[in-house]
Amino acid sequence: MKKKGQKIYFAVIMAFLYLPLIYLIAYSFNDGKTSVWKGFTMKWYTALFNDSQIMTSLYNTLIIALLASILATVLGTLAAIGIYNFKGGVRSAIQNVSNIPIVNPEIVTGVSLMLLFTFAGTMMGFEMGFWTVLLAHIGFCTPYVILNVTPRIKQMDSSLYEAALDLGCSPVQAFFKVVLHELMPGIFSGFLISFTYSLDDFVITYFTRGSRFQTLPVQIYTMTHQRINPKANALSALLFVTVLVILIISNAVSSRKDKEAAR
Repeated sequence: MKKKGQKIYFAVIMAFLYLPLIYLIAYSFNDGKTSVWKGFTMKWYTALFNDSQIMTSLYNTLIIALLASILATVLGTLAAIGIYNFKGGVRSAIQNVSNIPIVNPEIVTGVSLMLLFTFAGTMMGFEMGFWTVLLAHIGFCTPYVILNVTPRIKQMDSSLYEAALDLGCSPVQAFFKVVLHELMPGIFSGFLISFTYSLDDFVITYFTRGSRFQTLPVQIYTMTHQRINPKANALSALLFVTVLVILIISNAVSSRKDKEAAR
């Protein structure tokens, strides 16, 4: 009876989380513009890809997400290694500080960055746009990389690095051939998480984008202020599928790496 109750509870939670998404995806193929089903069609996807404003927003979003995740992965990996080399309370203090952007409300981060960029723009003569959004995304993605790489560092046998040095590797060669190889599952997971968070971020982007730069989440928000637009359904469905595929790939790669390590 207890197991049956647990299954029912799990089913209710899953239905609550995913039924709206299923509804959205289904109605992205609706021939009508209302919530009344009027037949299957692909015209909203065609209209979506023919909309130059949406395509520009998509291009901006992908470029920002890719650059931010790459740079955040590099910075986060180096930061995780540096934090691990500290000892005792200093390490714990730095780790706690690096976790603040994760637990900090996005509205606070967005407003604070907006004030910073506005002040810097006034002093240095630039407007908020691509570069301010990129810097903001790097800032909030880097802690997620640190969070993913740090456990891999703790699991790694430190004698591997020393053995590589004893066998003739230079410190740089030992770092790239041994340390990075051991940390790669965590680095890859951090990269994918950074990419997905950057891809669908709205709040921080909204406050740091200025008046001319547009990303996809902001574009979707603008579309929802008008009457129901089926292109928004199609766009949201594609974003959900993209994030789902990325997460599946991430889990598959991590699982395969763990099995190889166990063997």
